Amino acid sequence: MALQKSKPLETNPIRIYVACLAAYNNGSLHGRWIDATLGENHIHSEVKAMLANSSEPDAEEWAIHDYEGFESAPISEWDSFERIADLAEYITEHETLGGKLLEHFGGDLDDATTAFDNYYGEHTSLEDYAQSLTEDTGGEIPNHLANYIDYAAMGRDMEMSGDIFTIEIAFDEIHIFGAH
Repeated sequence: MALQKSKPLETNPIRIYVACLAAYNNGSLHGRWIDATLGENHIHSEVKAMLANSSEPDAEEWAIHDYEGFESAPISEWDSFERIADLAEYITEHETLGGKLLEHFGGDLDDATTAFDNYYGEHTSLEDYAQSLTEDTGGEIPNHLANYIDYAAMGRDMEMSGDIFTIEIAFDEIHIFGAH
């Protein structure tokens, strides 16, 4: 029997829905979903074309009324297209972890990007991280002492003291970062 290849996972497109406010204020919906990964100029062009096709004369105001694919990154209806394009690029590169970092930092892209300078990797738990750190930096631990080390408490203490913070993506998938 031949081995079948599995289908690639479908990812959500990273896009925004931009609405014409003139139409919206007059009781009709007119807008367009726009691929945010194609850059700021593409977004501007699509919004300009959407406004030009509005049933309302002289439509020129818009707002972001929906979005998808930005993971947990906060988006406002008035975010600039430059910011939207930058967020889309960041999410494309860092996926769910990037979105969770943006959420952790209140949407601050600079802080989320800088966090990767102090990225300590993915672990199954804080206990796993503390044990790995101890063994990697402290040399070999004698067998008669190994059972007395409380790695769970060590990990908890590191997080509570502010030395590290964690981003949990899924069960047994915790990403550890050093505090700035």
